[in-house]
Amino acid sequence: MSHQGTDDPSELGDLEPGTRQREQLRSRVQNIALTALVVVLLLWGIWSTVGLIRGESGWAYCAVAWILLAVALYVRLLSSRRRNRLDETT
Repeated sequence: MSHQGTDDPSELGDLEPGTRQREQLRSRVQNIALTALVVVLLLWGIWSTVGLIRGESGWAYCAVAWILLAVALYVRLLSSRRRNRLDETT
């Protein structure tokens, strides 16, 4: 069995500016970055809440962590809606 003349489906294709693959790559990298940010902020929020309960940290750390998490989740929601709208138009 030889695979002459067939393209490997795992290849990304051309990543030239303006191509669909380039836009998908950019979208995927943004998705990974936002997911990592949400996870870090969630862990920080939990850690600061536990510290607040134990009396080890101030309430400001806890409030900032949860506010930043809310903003990151909102941005993630907006970006996924935008991506879905763009996918429907193409």
